[in-house]
Amino acid sequence: MRDLPEDSPSGPATARSGRAPGVPPTFVDGTRLWVDARLRALVQARIEARLLRRLGGPVLDGRVLELGTGRRGTGLRSALDTFGAAHADGVEIFPASVADCRAAVRDLGDRVQVSQGDATRLSADDATYDAVFGWHVLHHTEDWRAVVAEAARVLRPGGRFYSCEMTARFIDSRVLRAVSAHPADGDRPTPATLAAACRAAGLTVTAQETRLAGCWTALVATRS
Repeated sequence: MRDLPEDSPSGPATARSGRAPGVPPTFVDGTRLWVDARLRALVQARIEARLLRRLGGPVLDGRVLELGTGRRGTGLRSALDTFGAAHADGVEIFPASVADCRAAVRDLGDRVQVSQGDATRLSADDATYDAVFGWHVLHHTEDWRAVVAEAARVLRPGGRFYSCEMTARFIDSRVLRAVSAHPADGDRPTPATLAAACRAAGLTVTAQETRLAGCWTALVATRS
């Protein structure tokens, strides 16, 4: 999974290289300013997590996985506090983010575990988790359909995939591309393609809600 360019240079030359036709260039990469922002964490915990719980229900006493934890550990806390999970694992591709996330959730003790890994090739066995969470991780990934397929693989029968995403309509807009770097293949999720990818992975979409004129979508899909 390719996520935010922590360990690589950014700027016009990097952002433009390999850019697909029709995808606007990135001139200034301010992505990390938002990803690590306190406001984003508040929106995720107080709005998005509650909405996903309303759409898909709790995961009481379950074991769950978060894809792409970032630095703050907000998703892991939400899995425990909002969804009622007993244990939450997190996978994050960047070593620096793994270290920061572990420090951020240290107070949760052995209820959480954060590991370095690639969401397109999870190390977990099949049918390991009661739920998998993806908080705006797919649009940072070149092969985001592989992430959905991996989420489906590690879910137990009846397990749920919870996803919140900013969609291609926003991510590939000229305004956002100018100030925020994302993979340049021009294939960001849309509400329809996200639902289709879930179905292709063997999941049944049980709820989906799209807002902000199609720029944001929340989805819950269940493994049969």
